[in-house]
Amino acid sequence: MKCGHNPVVATLSTGETYEQVEDCQRQHDGPCCRELRDHRRRLGPRQRRVQVGLDPSENEGGVKTRVLAPPSSLAIYLFLVSVLGLTSLGLIAFLSPWGSTPAHLLVGATIFLAVGAILGEIKPVRLISPGEGTRFLSTSSPFVLALIAVAGPGIAVLVQVTASIADDVLSRRSVIKSLFNTAQYSLSVLAAAAVYYALAGVPLLSLPPLVGPQHIAPLLLAGIVMVAVNWLLVAGVVSLATHQRLSAVIKIDAQQTLLTNGLLISVGGVAAAVAPLGVGVLVLLAGPVVAAHLFAAKAAKYAHAATHDSLTGLGNREQIDLALGRAFVETGHGDAMGPGLVLLDLDHFKDINDTLGHPVGDRILKEVAARLASSAPDGASVHRIGGDEFAVVVEGNEAECEIAARDLVDSLDAPIQVEGLELLVRASAGVAVAPSHGLNGETLMKNVDIALYHAKLERDRISVYSREFDVNTVERLRLLADLRTALELGQLHVVYQPQVSLATGQTVAVEALVRWEHPDRGLILPDAFIPLAENSGLIYPVTAFVLDRALSDLAAWRRAGFETRISVNLSARHLSDIALVDQVGAALDRYDIPQGALVLEVTETGILADAARAGTVIRAVRARGVDISIDDYGTGNASLSYLRRLEVDELKVDRSFVSRLNDDDHDLIIVRSTVELALALGLRVVAEGVEDAATADVLAAFGDVIGQGFHLGRPVSADQIAQRLVGEQATSPSGQRGGH
Repeated sequence: MKCGHNPVVATLSTGETYEQVEDCQRQHDGPCCRELRDHRRRLGPRQRRVQVGLDPSENEGGVKTRVLAPPSSLAIYLFLVSVLGLTSLGLIAFLSPWGSTPAHLLVGATIFLAVGAILGEIKPVRLISPGEGTRFLSTSSPFVLALIAVAGPGIAVLVQVTASIADDVLSRRSVIKSLFNTAQYSLSVLAAAAVYYALAGVPLLSLPPLVGPQHIAPLLLAGIVMVAVNWLLVAGVVSLATHQRLSAVIKIDAQQTLLTNGLLISVGGVAAAVAPLGVGVLVLLAGPVVAAHLFAAKAAKYAHAATHDSLTGLGNREQIDLALGRAFVETGHGDAMGPGLVLLDLDHFKDINDTLGHPVGDRILKEVAARLASSAPDGASVHRIGGDEFAVVVEGNEAECEIAARDLVDSLDAPIQVEGLELLVRASAGVAVAPSHGLNGETLMKNVDIALYHAKLERDRISVYSREFDVNTVERLRLLADLRTALELGQLHVVYQPQVSLATGQTVAVEALVRWEHPDRGLILPDAFIPLAENSGLIYPVTAFVLDRALSDLAAWRRAGFETRISVNLSARHLSDIALVDQVGAALDRYDIPQGALVLEVTETGILADAARAGTVIRAVRARGVDISIDDYGTGNASLSYLRRLEVDELKVDRSFVSRLNDDDHDLIIVRSTVELALALGLRVVAEGVEDAATADVLAAFGDVIGQGFHLGRPVSADQIAQRLVGEQATSPSGQRGGH
């Protein structure tokens, strides 16, 4: 094993009771300790993400690392090991009998083993397994071990140091890392050589004896010593950096790599034994190495695909289950907080797929994934777990996790440029934090899903889980299921509220309002179920039902001679749905509705959520002869000049202003100026919330205003509207028959 990407550290394989030092992925590749190397910066079992280098935090595979400074004790340890190792290297280089060559020296075998050691160091086998990330298995150790017996300790150390430096240079490691690797390798190989030569009865710095059967056992024991020294030296770094017991660090790594190291040591013994037979026999050892690379490459491909999303490269649902499991083991949940889980869902993403196509949707998902990964806090891992759902495992308490969620959501505020379009993609987020919101991954996932559901229902961008949500969520889910049934069984019906000209007192239009007659709960008003419909996608069949019923009744009234208009509300989701144009056009043709008779009401916020798309839909609908009304005007941020550029036809002043205009001078000024400007721009003006005669009189004084409210008429059935129109016709001096 060797020191990887950070200045001072090497780490052991992932374990279950120790904390991992970050960014030392390629450390398990030395001649003595051939562990699999952790390549992905991730949380291992009971590992806290600790990094002892000064390198900047990186973002790889949806996982971000945390940067910490090395403690002074670690720096002292590294210095001592480096000095001792480099001193030993110098002594070996000075005292080795370079000028003497034994008659039995196997030059060809020595060259072959040296090349094998270097290639095994710089070209390790890449392994991936679910839950263990990407790790590397070096194949240099058996060649170096064989060199101790075949060519002597001097050449073995020289080859190992050369291989290590070559790997460090290719990997662009710092000088400090390279020095430490050189030193610890020198000590490991020298210790193995000392054991072998002592058991073989030959002085350490003398020429190597001809390898015979009697040398195999000492060589295997030397290999064990090589592994042990390497483990000990590198485990010291891990122990000091992570404040773990040295024995625990070694124990866990030994449990996971003992078999691997044993096999590699055995291969080294075989290589030394067959070396006298010539290079041709040694070449046979290359076969298993090449096969290992080929099989590992295929296994890595399949293992990565099993735990990662193919589109974004982020971890998938299986990977987040593993990440949560590791995080729960790590914290132990004494007084510790965490892990936290943030679940994000893109708002109305289905509309994008339906209108722009899945290729555009895929490009948006890639951009969203990149933004979430870059804005995630250090130590977090980002996953795509569904079509437009992302989950982020974060560290910290509830407040810290909520801040992280806000940063993630805010990262999507900037428009996404796709094929010349500027799209606004918004997300809602739920937050759940252990242990208060769950003591295992399954519970945490269930509760964060409830929190997300609450955020979407309440139109909050972020919602932290609360036990109070459970009852409300179950109730709403039941209501949602009942709503699906209501659509199938015809439990919905439409009522109409009159819109009256305050100048003439005549009903000039009506607004279609949906009602739900629940078989058990009785009458359910829209405020209770329309938000459910909007967030579940049921708003489309609900709106289709209302539109069809409203136009059917309008056609009947017009056949009776009443030229009234009818208004139907649209959800914000409809404004991004190009299919709305054809749906409305088909309904108009079905009931032979003339231009200007249908008014579609949209809100300011619905328009501004995706202004470009909304403008396209609104213009296309108007081209079919439909009027557009801005509902609840005054509650959003759209100016009248902007709305006029959209070519809207009508403005509905929000009831919150109208209902107080007799009590609040500011509201009076706002309503009057809005009415006057709208009329000057050629817009119809409807004032909502006219609840008394005094309000109606004030509005009438502003100009040609249409009023709507309980004072002028409550929502009633289609038959009652017909009776009202007939009554108004009978009492009208001019016999006027609706319209305005």
